[in-house]
Amino acid sequence: MHILVAVDGSRSAVRATQYAAQLAQALREKSKITLISVHDDTGFKHLRKFTPKGALADYLRELSDKDLKASRKYLDKLELAHDMIIKTGHVAEEIVNAAKAGKFDLIVMGAKGRSAFGDLLLGSVSQRVASTSKAAVALVK
Repeated sequence: MHILVAVDGSRSAVRATQYAAQLAQALREKSKITLISVHDDTGFKHLRKFTPKGALADYLRELSDKDLKASRKYLDKLELAHDMIIKTGHVAEEIVNAAKAGKFDLIVMGAKGRSAFGDLLLGSVSQRVASTSKAAVALVK
């Protein structure tokens, strides 16, 4: 099974990583786990004119490295091989595109505890991924 785990540095993302690891171990087959970190860079586009070339990309890369740290540490402790993908752009769209391009069987994500009212007004990444992905999506609390 090819599992994509969306990681944003939150506790629920670490729990999603733990779930994916347990699933991979339980299947007792050659499962592959890939962690993905995506940062939305649309709000920073106007800053590109005022910052040195590559500074924004370096900053977003550092954020992704920080977000991935706990999940990587957990998988390393279990000695589970894993890959990483780091992207910028619309978060839900990039996760779905990566799942499609990599032919993933399952996307595992943390479900944050935002209120139903907030989700109604703003939507959420997990809702958008679940509604647009052709791969199965597991939300972990």
